[in-house]
This record gives sequence, structure tokens and C-alpha cells, in this order.
Amino acid sequence: MPLNRSAQLMRWFFSPFYGQERSYWRAVTACFLAASTFWLLNALNKTYTTRIAYPLAWRYDATRYVPVQPLPTEVAVNVTTRGWKLLRKHLMLDMKPAEITLPGLPATRYVTGRVVRPALQASMEGLQFNYLISDTLWVAFDRLLSRRLPLALSPAADGSALPFAARFTPASVVFRGPARQVLALSNPYPVHLPRAPASSSNGDMSVPIGGPDLVKTSVPEVRVRLQPRPLVSVLMRIVPELSGFPAGREYQLRPATVQVRLQCFPEDSARLSQQRSQVRVQLHYGQFAGPDSSLQPVLAQVPALVRGRRVITPTVRVSVSGGGVMK
Repeated sequence: MPLNRSAQLMRWFFSPFYGQERSYWRAVTACFLAASTFWLLNALNKTYTTRIAYPLAWRYDATRYVPVQPLPTEVAVNVTTRGWKLLRKHLMLDMKPAEITLPGLPATRYVTGRVVRPALQASMEGLQFNYLISDTLWVAFDRLLSRRLPLALSPAADGSALPFAARFTPASVVFRGPARQVLALSNPYPVHLPRAPASSSNGDMSVPIGGPDLVKTSVPEVRVRLQPRPLVSVLMRIVPELSGFPAGREYQLRPATVQVRLQCFPEDSARLSQQRSQVRVQLHYGQFAGPDSSLQPVLAQVPALVRGRRVITPTVRVSVSGGGVMK
């Protein structure tokens, strides 16, 4: 059987080692270590041609420009060298990065092998540079810009105004980063409140500033004190609707319109005037007690941005005058 044959071969191979003393095994181990050491030293003394990743160091005016994408940290090259140098490279021992200077920023979008080769040859000590695996390195820069912006509360998720105002400490924040991103920031800069705005009894809380990844802020967070917001009143005259009244009869209304006072935040007043058609006042037939009755008008619908409502006209006199509707 093949398994029996294999077992016999294993016993034959290991039989000389059975019953040996501890000193014997120490001698065998020392021989193996010596042989391995000589083999390793011999391999490290040989010359190899191989591909490696060589580290890079970029030189540019960091006070004026900022990279908008990560710069390459190494480049693939083909080199010829002894095993010792390859070992030092893999262990990152005494490796001098190739220094590449970037002129013409922020217009420069790539660096060719014509610029990279001299930097590699100047920094490679003990390595023979053969050629670049990739002849182009891509870079992207923008001007470094600082901009101070005032702060404001971000509106609600549906775009409506929040029911409170805020005082920020500090009142403005300096944003520093790529010019394109900094110039795209809103003025004033919106600060988003957590789900529960009142984290303390007096409405005072710390809120992170946030912002794009490459943009840094002068402070990581600000103190926010919440305060009730004032409301403005908007007066409207609305033609009431008859709800539940029998058809085929004429009804005369006195007065013909109902005065309504709606309240909203100052910045919503213009939108409220534009949404006048969404304000509905009704007169319910259930209050009708005879051919000449006074009914109380009821607000049936208002726009979502309304924060307060009241019907100023207390009653509307409804009279029955025959068939047809009289306005």
C-alpha cells in the first residue's frame, strides 16, 4: 500500500535520530544555523536587477500652495544592486528620498521622468538606476487661501427657518485651504445643530464647525447660545369657503371677506405673501341655525412656514336668498 510505503520511508529517515542525547541535538542545530548563515551571506553578496518602490520627497512653497489630492509617496523603478542594499531598502534603513521640486504651481498637473530621473540618480547611494516603470507622476495643487466668515444657524432639513436664533462664540471663523473650496463656502457659514438643540437648561452648547476635508478652521468648535426668535405679523383678507351647505341655494355673506393674522419669521414674510392661495377659511353648515345666521370662520389650511395664526373677523352673517350663489 502507498501509505505503508510512505510510513516505512519516514521511519527509515528519522531512525538515526532516535535515542540521541541533548548535546547531539545542540550540535545539529548549530550546524543548521551555520549553514543558513553562510547561505544568507552568500545570497546578500550577489548582484540583482529588480523592481523596487523608491521614496519621494516633494519640495514646494507650502505657504502659498496646497495639494488637493495625496502626492505620490514613492515611485516604481528598476535598479541593479547587491543584496545588502536591497535588504536595507526593505528595512527602510538610511534611505534618502528623491527630492523633486515643483515649479509653476498651481498650473502643474504632472511630473515627467525628465524631472524625476536626476532626483533619483542624486539620491540613490549604492543603487544603479536603470529606468522608471511609470514615466509620469500626477499632481494637483491649488492656491492656499484664508477667509474669515460669520456664522449662522443652518436651516431645518426641509429648508424652513428654525424657531430660535443663536449667538456664536466666536462670532466668526477663519477657513484656510484650497482656494476653490474656500471660495465655495457659504457666507454666512451654516452651523448644523445636533438633533436635540437644548443640551442644557439655558440652551448653551458646543457645536463642531465641520467643513470640507482639506479646509482647516481656526477653531474646531464654537459655543452656541440659543434664543427665541421674534415673529412678524402678516394681515390677509380671505374669501371664506362654504363647507357642507346644500347646493342649489343662494347665500349672501356679510362681510364678504375674513381678516386673518398670520405670524412667521422675518425672512419668511415674502414667501408667505406668495403662498396666499394656500390660506383657506371655512364656514361650516353645522353652525347654521336659520335663514339668517352668524357663523364663526375657521382656519382650515395655512402654509407650513406659518408659526402663529388667528382669525380677526369674529363672525360672518350668512343669509339665504333663493337659488344660485351670490358673492
